[in-house]
Amino acid sequence: MHKRSSWLLLFTIGLCTLFPACKNSRDDLPRRLEILFLGHTSEHHNSEQLAGILSKEYFKDGINISYTTTPDDLNEENLNKYDGLILYANYDSITPSQEKALLQYVKSGRGFIPLHCASYCFRNSPEVVELIGGQFLSHQVDSFYAVITDTVHPVMKNVQAFKTTDETYVHDKLSKAIKVLTERVDSSHHEPYTWVRDYGDGRVFYTAYGHDEKTFNNPGFQQLVKNGILWAVGDKALKRLKSLKIPSPVYTDAVIPNYEQRNPAPKLQASLSPAESMLLTQVPVDFELQLFASEPDIINPIYMNWDERGRLWVIETVDYPNTVLEDKQKGDDRIKILEDTNGDGKADKFTIFADKLNIPTSFTFSGNGIIVAQAPYFISLQDTNGDDKADKRDTIMTGWGIFDTHAGPSNFRYGFDNQIWGTVGYSGFKGKVGNDSMHFSQGLYHFRQDGKQLEYLSTTSNNTWGLGFSEEFDVFISTANNTHSGFYGLPKKLLDVVPGKETGIDKIDNHYAIHVVTKNLRQVDVFGGFTAAAGHGLYTARNFPKEYWNHIAFVCEPTGRLIHKQILEQNGAGFKEKGDGWNILASADEWMGPIQAEVGPDGALWVADWYDFIIQHNPTPPGFETGKGNAHINPLRDHDRGRIYRVVYKNAKPSAIKSLDKKDLKGLTKALTDDNMFWRTHAQRLLVEAGNKDVLPDLYKIVQNESLDETGINAPAIHALWTIHGLNALNGDNQEALDVALKALHHPAAGVRKAAIQVLPKNAAYLAQLNKANVFKDKDLRVRLAALVALSGLPASAEKAGILAEMAKQPDNINDRWIQEALQILSPAATIQPAITEAAAPTAKYDQFIQLKVVKEAMKYDRQTFTVKAGSTIKIELQNPDFMQHNLLVLQPGSLEKVGAAADNLAKDPIGVSKQYIPDLPEVLAGTPLINPGGSYAFILKVPDTPGEYPYICSFPGHWRIMKGIMQVTKK
Repeated sequence: MHKRSSWLLLFTIGLCTLFPACKNSRDDLPRRLEILFLGHTSEHHNSEQLAGILSKEYFKDGINISYTTTPDDLNEENLNKYDGLILYANYDSITPSQEKALLQYVKSGRGFIPLHCASYCFRNSPEVVELIGGQFLSHQVDSFYAVITDTVHPVMKNVQAFKTTDETYVHDKLSKAIKVLTERVDSSHHEPYTWVRDYGDGRVFYTAYGHDEKTFNNPGFQQLVKNGILWAVGDKALKRLKSLKIPSPVYTDAVIPNYEQRNPAPKLQASLSPAESMLLTQVPVDFELQLFASEPDIINPIYMNWDERGRLWVIETVDYPNTVLEDKQKGDDRIKILEDTNGDGKADKFTIFADKLNIPTSFTFSGNGIIVAQAPYFISLQDTNGDDKADKRDTIMTGWGIFDTHAGPSNFRYGFDNQIWGTVGYSGFKGKVGNDSMHFSQGLYHFRQDGKQLEYLSTTSNNTWGLGFSEEFDVFISTANNTHSGFYGLPKKLLDVVPGKETGIDKIDNHYAIHVVTKNLRQVDVFGGFTAAAGHGLYTARNFPKEYWNHIAFVCEPTGRLIHKQILEQNGAGFKEKGDGWNILASADEWMGPIQAEVGPDGALWVADWYDFIIQHNPTPPGFETGKGNAHINPLRDHDRGRIYRVVYKNAKPSAIKSLDKKDLKGLTKALTDDNMFWRTHAQRLLVEAGNKDVLPDLYKIVQNESLDETGINAPAIHALWTIHGLNALNGDNQEALDVALKALHHPAAGVRKAAIQVLPKNAAYLAQLNKANVFKDKDLRVRLAALVALSGLPASAEKAGILAEMAKQPDNINDRWIQEALQILSPAATIQPAITEAAAPTAKYDQFIQLKVVKEAMKYDRQTFTVKAGSTIKIELQNPDFMQHNLLVLQPGSLEKVGAAADNLAKDPIGVSKQYIPDLPEVLAGTPLINPGGSYAFILKVPDTPGEYPYICSFPGHWRIMKGIMQVTKK
């Protein structure tokens, strides 16, 4: 009987493969609704705002909304993934292929939900106008009630006659097929305002409501549109949704930090099981979320990585954040190896590699074990007998700050340059490396595996937890506060040539907002934006759709319970964020806390879910105490849960490699050509560690392959060049290796040319070789920048001066942000940008000196008021001992809210940071630029003649509501 059942199952599966109709039967399974929302980039009729509001309102009811601004998404293959299509945009015309796909989509039985301005879209198509049911003709603006004309239609269930201020649409070309549900009535006219119609097997819902947030946030409008969606998608889709048991979390009263000062205060959501949490989590329609491991098998996963055998290693830290021990070998934290031994996609074998650790935060593989960040130490944990347990523990470096546990070292990565890269927050580093003393705060660094060499590469603006490499060794970071993406362009050793050049990293993100699906967002600052951006892992495999390949990064925002899709686009010698990719994952479970998202050995996106209701670290809110880790002490912090997920593309191909053998040199060399950077990087590391130069001929062949992949790159050749470099074959003794690298200066792939510049020995012949290869005029500005950085390390010469002079004449060099700066540094004409308010000269005269300090971790000034005389001259100095940037602006009386609102808007501007978040308003009398941690700034202010209360604020995103005071001006 069992065998027969199995045969029947296989037979059924075979039929489903042969006959597509059978696949539809499998679509009868319970699931959430999938709705595509086609908007536009205009802020008039703000489709992004509407999509965000509807997502939050409807998500817990089982409605996923996927946002796009690309009309080309109106194609048959894409549309058929969705149950319904919302249209809210101003597109004048539609192409024949888009028109055909849209009409067929609705006719086949799907839902179409055109809203408001959609009735003025696609006017070149009479068929689409007929599908919508009418066309916008004109409007005024007024406040009016919805007049319901059909109270029994399902769309009108629980919809009351609501009132809103909106555009008073008048329509033309009304279809005879529409059924009117509401009207807008004035003294002489009844205008159809909401209607429905059938179209083939599909349904159309339209309402003219929805000009702006006045209506977007109206409960009546939200209920009307929700009903319209549920009706339009049809009975089958609605049946699937209703049969899905969507969890409804329990909420109770609790003492919860309320940084936003919300009224009513937030409540405590009960935790959910992994299965329940997944039902409240959205991934793109082509993907599925799969659980790999959860409590009790893992708890508090703070970092994960995979070894060359494809096994997942996870740091579990129950000591985080406040159990900071003097004896680091008495901690309760551990590193665990997770394996899926039966191939069912879930971990079933758990091995403790190391325990008795205390707040380890990151690791990467080295030798027969790992190198771990456990401030104040970097330690090497080695397995010398192959039993998967660390039996040798050595400290390779010390000096990493421990006073704040969320500001220490993180995000270890094995770099193309065969060094270990990492980030650090404001806890920083103060110690000795070799014979050299070093001291730095938040930023980017790399070091040798033996810990004997450490280089600080660039400072960052605040706490830094994100790091990622492209397949061409472009380097990106994210910081916690309002910089979810930054590009590393110039090393600090070059910037140090000119005083005042502080950072080689630029903020490149182009939007402020995060797109949450929870209505209960809790954040410390940068409200509604990235206040805890973590990670910047790029998609560097080939299992996802092509638009992801080496083009999209994943930035976690645990307070928003989401993972952002960061779309990267080359911009000269650097990069910028292209548009807003929204999310690869978003959850309404207020415990889900994605803190790391990385491409795994299978090409899927793996997610470490901290899973904790309390994410916020500091500042300490009123009523709480500060712990030893500089985090507020909160009994609600969880130490019993944690999950690891995989975001899997449904049509992914299987990975070609499952495991690497470090003794198989031929296999490792072949792995350098794999299409997943994960395997290429492990293969490079193992080859370099093996130190066997017998592999060089095979490496030469990889470099000499001049083919390009579909993205226009040749990643294997880049890894092969750096492997040759790591094997010390480019030190001048191996002419064949040198010849291969020199020829690579002419490779069709820009990334290979860039790598060749970086790996070639910087000897007397180097400059002539670069010049001969014409790299200073390369068509790819990243190659030119790499050549300039290399040039900086060469001695002065007439040839060098001539190259710089020639490059300075080229408009594309002068107009490029990074090349221009490099040229300024390397030439005598280097300039420094002026400060926002000119600093006070040491000899400047003044009547009164006012000194203010930032209170550490409190977002406050140490003085909330000071008094000065009208018409006097004062000197104000702001000292910043805090661990993030702050400034001080003095404002006109009564202008606090206006300037604060302008500062909020400036925070959403991609170039806001270059303006120091200082609004260009006459109400701003004077101010400091953003002052880095440990810095100070003083300026002279002529006090106005009019007595009164003059506010002063910090305009860093979100701070002005808390960080403020009054300059009291009295009569002369």
